[in-house]
Amino acid sequence: VQLQASGGGLVQAGGSLRLSCTASGRALSSATVGWFRQAPGKDREFVAAIRRGSSTTYSESVKGRFTISRDYAKNAAYLQMSVLKPEDTAVYYCAVGKGSLITSTLFLKDSYDSWGQGTQVTVSS
Repeated sequence: VQLQASGGGLVQAGGSLRLSCTASGRALSSATVGWFRQAPGKDREFVAAIRRGSSTTYSESVKGRFTISRDYAKNAAYLQMSVLKPEDTAVYYCAVGKGSLITSTLFLKDSYDSWGQGTQVTVSS
């Protein structure tokens, strides 16, 4: 599967952005899709995931502000980000999980085997 992440940009604190992840070569409806982010000098960290049954999981740092969703017809997944903070600045990556993932494994980078190229999100204060 090939993934393409887009929708990043520069936004002021308190603003919103919607990231898109489009896929080719595999139906995202059959997969767990995750969003991760990596800030300069930091490790890549889990942001959100949506499983085949459309259940969602979020990191504590974004819960209540970000929403992950998918569009079956467009074979895409999205990350709606609201009330953005400067600490949300990072390169955001979408990824497809290795088979069915239990909740405790959603947060692990090694649970995903296909990654998009990333899209930069910069939040100014």
